[in-house]
Amino acid sequence: QVQLVESGGGSVQAGGSLRLSCEVSGLTNKKYCMGWFRQVPGKDREGVGVFDSDGSTYRDSVKGRFTISQDNDKNTNYLQMNNLKPEDTAMYYCAAVVRPGPLFLKCSIVAGDLSPDVFDFWGQGTQVTVSS
Repeated sequence: QVQLVESGGGSVQAGGSLRLSCEVSGLTNKKYCMGWFRQVPGKDREGVGVFDSDGSTYRDSVKGRFTISQDNDKNTNYLQMNNLKPEDTAMYYCAAVVRPGPLFLKCSIVAGDLSPDVFDFWGQGTQVTVSS
């Protein structure tokens, strides 16, 4: 059973930082892509970024402020968010999709358009609130 468990959300003032974590289980020995998404009430879920070991993909509004990293030993993916802005306030979700074989395309190709439709497995979400 695949599980994604997020942690690290909270409330910060503008300019502050948070690091979200997403621990993955049930995908041992699978090649998969990790992505981060966010959603505010009444709006569609939007892609924040997709991790790729050769260079992650980010939406324009977070480039230079957010960084995705991965610790393979801990099966954990991280979203480091710096210089947070009030417009970053949202529920944040991590997601995973198994890379299809035998080509095992790079994650920047599998999910580089940041569409949530590509991803099969989702975390429960963690709230991030940024006050001005």
